Amino acid sequence: MLTLKQITEETERVIAGLEKKHFKGAKEAVEQAMAIDKQRRDAQTQLDATLAESKKYAAEIGKLMKAGQKDEAEAAKAEVAKLKATAAELESTKVEAEKALTAHLCTIPNIPYDEVPEGSCAEDNWVVKSNLKECVEGKDTVGNWDCNPTNGEAKLPHWELAKKYNLIDFDLGVKITGAGFPVYTGKGAQLQRALINFFLAEANKAGYTEIMPPTVVNAASGYGTGQLPDKEGQMYHCEIDDLYLIPTAEVPVTNIYRDVILDEKQFPIKNCAYTQCFRREAGSYGKDVRGLNRLHEFSKIEIVRIDTPEHSAESHKEMLAHVEGLLQKLELPYRILRLCGGDQSFTSAICYDFEVYSEAQGRWLEVSSVSNFDTYQANRLKCRYRNADKKVQLCHTLNGSALALPRIVASILENFQTEKGIRMPKALIPYTGFEYID
Repeated sequence: MLTLKQITEETERVIAGLEKKHFKGAKEAVEQAMAIDKQRRDAQTQLDATLAESKKYAAEIGKLMKAGQKDEAEAAKAEVAKLKATAAELESTKVEAEKALTAHLCTIPNIPYDEVPEGSCAEDNWVVKSNLKECVEGKDTVGNWDCNPTNGEAKLPHWELAKKYNLIDFDLGVKITGAGFPVYTGKGAQLQRALINFFLAEANKAGYTEIMPPTVVNAASGYGTGQLPDKEGQMYHCEIDDLYLIPTAEVPVTNIYRDVILDEKQFPIKNCAYTQCFRREAGSYGKDVRGLNRLHEFSKIEIVRIDTPEHSAESHKEMLAHVEGLLQKLELPYRILRLCGGDQSFTSAICYDFEVYSEAQGRWLEVSSVSNFDTYQANRLKCRYRNADKKVQLCHTLNGSALALPRIVASILENFQTEKGIRMPKALIPYTGFEYID
């Protein structure tokens, strides 16, 4: 969440940032936060004065008793009792104001960086890079993009290829669990495992420490990274135990550093994790959810960084280069989008999406989002570090998919169809053990 210092010292910048993110009632939300904080500060000021006065009376009681002024001492005791009651009320007012302030701050999104484009929806995102053509920032928006690769040949969609080669059984998944929970079989399962191992091996080469975290988390962890409160109902909730199935490994891995004070010498902290991910995807329907396009359970490798404010932008660039390198090694047509303010997530300060092209479906599929959250998550997590001057301050947190498997699998199947079968990218063959799915 935003810090009070940001809101009180950079009020106009915060309001402008929220408006850039198309957050309704930005000015009112900021003013309300400041009003609640004033209530808290006023209560604290009155509490301090009341306690000081009570202490003064308490010091007089002993002197009055020694002087034989019993009536005056009893009056002082009565005054102390009144002041203690007043102090208790003020303490309660302060605590309630603190709770109200935290709850309100959780309803205010992060503010975007200056380089985030103006825009209200996905059509306004900038295409900043592609392996298909040169891009001009600001001119090549998604809405103006005119470079969709095709060789003119009819292509089978991945759900038909999965059935043809016995790779994925969607009907069996419905029988066992329900829609959105596919069963991978034979070379389909081997391809999944190969991609997981490939992505983890590449992350290891890039200096990421592999973590194997739980795939269920408590409410504090969901709150720390901003998934809770779950306004859109996307998380699976185990109500009896009050635990949540993770939507991404970002949640457990970032929460390793909740309530921790790190040393500046530890940075940059670089972790990666392979997990199953679970998302309800409430309200999803139609062609965009067919096959592997949108699942309730899927595999993903996540990269997470914790860094200093001074170095986080460089860390973000390195993460973007890492994800781009994976797509290049997989030989897939891709483009990189810088998301506009209105299409950014609630918690991100800047975000880039990676998309690969599906020839069979004739559209671009998002396979990764790489975000810098600035201090927004760290403030919720109380993730801090001690710098060289022994000053404690908030870290920056970053994460990205490297990569999510379903749409990568779909893209490989659809883009590498040949008369001989589905060709495997060269970089993947050592992991699959086969060159073709036939």
